[in-house]
Amino acid sequence: MKNKKLIIAVVALVAAVAILAGIAMANRPETTTGAKTITVTVVHQDGAEKVFQYETTEEYLGPVLIAEGLVEGEEGPYGLTINAVDGEAASWDENQSYWALFIGEEYATTGADTTPVNDGDVFKLVYTIG
Repeated sequence: MKNKKLIIAVVALVAAVAILAGIAMANRPETTTGAKTITVTVVHQDGAEKVFQYETTEEYLGPVLIAEGLVEGEEGPYGLTINAVDGEAASWDENQSYWALFIGEEYATTGADTTPVNDGDVFKLVYTIG
């Protein structure tokens, strides 16, 4: 009897995970193929801004930033963790700083490697102290 309840619980858990994964995939932002021009503004710790414009065929922002050498980071369990932008490092462990990603003027709800790139998009990477 206990084994039957355990099997039912495991099957229900697997089904719930599959449903949630399906919902997440269905709500994932659309990507576009082909050539695109994007703008990335970097706001450094001292407030200085630099604007970069890139031509790309990538579908997501992370690969563009890495290929252009604008960011340094590492792949983690949640995707690309950006450690440095335009040569300036941020460290949560040292001073609770990180690089915030904005799409236009809106704080991004996706990571750099899951943020779609469309022609004319404007992004911002801002040195932020949490």
